[in-house]
Amino acid sequence: MGKVIFSIRYAILEDKRGDYLAVIRELKSLVKAEGLESYSVFEQKGKKNNFEEIYIFESADAYEAFDDEPTERVDLLMTKLSDMVKQQSTTYSTLYEV
Repeated sequence: MGKVIFSIRYAILEDKRGDYLAVIRELKSLVKAEGLESYSVFEQKGKKNNFEEIYIFESADAYEAFDDEPTERVDLLMTKLSDMVKQQSTTYSTLYEV
């Protein structure tokens, strides 16, 4: 069974950049799961405040089980994050390794 890459792209509100970076730093230290090989966040070159979160899972089963046991702190941070994202700027992508 191949790896799975799940990504989320979005733009954040300009005045929330500092708060956003603080939330992401904490999330990067907390987001861990069985079968999650890596979690990274990138800013798009030439487009300030446009970010992409990339999750790499070892298998489709690990990807499907990812949100089964979220922690309260991660849920709180995800809620904060969603309040910083510009409406209708979010796109999702799921890639399965062949």
